[in-house]
Amino acid sequence: MRGSIRRRGTTSFEYIVDIGSAAAQRCQDCGRRFWVERKPRQSCPKCGGPLLETEERRRAIKGGFATRKECQAAMSKVLVAVEARTFTPPTRITVKAFLLVEWLPAVKGTLRPTTYASYTMLAREHIIPRLGSLQLQKLTAPAINALYAYLLEEGRVCGRGGLSPSSVRRVHAVLHRACHDAVRWGRLTVNPVAAADPPKASAEHSERLPVWSAEQLSSFLAHVADDRLFALWRALAMTGMRRGEALGLAWQDLDMEMGHLTIRRAWVPVNGVGQMSEPKTRRGRRTIALDPVTLEALQGHAARQADDQSHCSGVWTDSGLVFTGTDGQPLPPWAVSKLFRDLSKAALLPPIPLHGLRHSYATLALASGVNPRIVSGRLGHSTVALTLDVYSHVLPQADRQAAEAIADLLL
Repeated sequence: MRGSIRRRGTTSFEYIVDIGSAAAQRCQDCGRRFWVERKPRQSCPKCGGPLLETEERRRAIKGGFATRKECQAAMSKVLVAVEARTFTPPTRITVKAFLLVEWLPAVKGTLRPTTYASYTMLAREHIIPRLGSLQLQKLTAPAINALYAYLLEEGRVCGRGGLSPSSVRRVHAVLHRACHDAVRWGRLTVNPVAAADPPKASAEHSERLPVWSAEQLSSFLAHVADDRLFALWRALAMTGMRRGEALGLAWQDLDMEMGHLTIRRAWVPVNGVGQMSEPKTRRGRRTIALDPVTLEALQGHAARQADDQSHCSGVWTDSGLVFTGTDGQPLPPWAVSKLFRDLSKAALLPPIPLHGLRHSYATLALASGVNPRIVSGRLGHSTVALTLDVYSHVLPQADRQAAEAIADLLL
């Protein structure tokens, strides 16, 4: 492996280092050469001619050094990196081009549809407008920190104001993974996002989660007792299922005799269209025991769905799902959330999002002394630590109850 230094003009020096063989393409019309970085080109970007795949020696050239000594020191670092196979060939690809053209298409097949849609939205709306024009290899931690500061102050796309710390951390997670993959693919030597400083995680939980008390939850269920989807509201409140998991529940997932249901899939919105997807986490595939009242509500719902089918004026869609429209079609997730808001308002209850039923269930279960491991399993959290972190505001009350219970044993 060789390197050489030569004078560049009359005031500077440059080095030339042979970094080894690399895949390339040569245009058979104009003779231009293009290095293959992620995937081969279909035709010459200059003249449109056909390309021939070859393997050629590649060199790294960099100038602008005031003295031969400075040039020699920089060249030595490159030679060491080449020998250690950690050298990254220079590229002018921008952050925007890397995210949209290379990274997102490459990881699409490994992600849930909702995750891919979320990554795309965060990249297009928050990362690219501020960092997209930068060359990927010139992305720095200070530039990334400036992005986070901007998003916290005025990052909202619709309306004024900044994003919440949790939203900025989601942006951080997407950018971190993208740059991590860039390192694995030889686009970057180090991940600059690893040196950035996103908002502290503790800031995320400074506000209490939107939940109802046991009395409020009971009042809501009493108010919707005659609603066509009462079984849905009851199941969400008594199991802590996610909206998509409940809407993706099929009759074959219910075991009325054993008194439990199994979550295998989720019906989720992807770019405004409902789509069946895998559960959110590996532990999302789970079996949940049901209380007698919820079982009774589901049995009544089955009878009501059979009545809907017999009175359907159009063509009944046999989707096999538990919760459907009056024509058997899956329920639009966003419509279910709106219906919940309307019913909550009609019941004169404090407004919470539909996901607040999940938080309410977890909060009430932990406050009642249910083992956190059981609660975590029923929620489908990836770890018990996540459950304890999200619902940490419940733990002081449980701690006091534990202290009083032990004291009572010794009286």
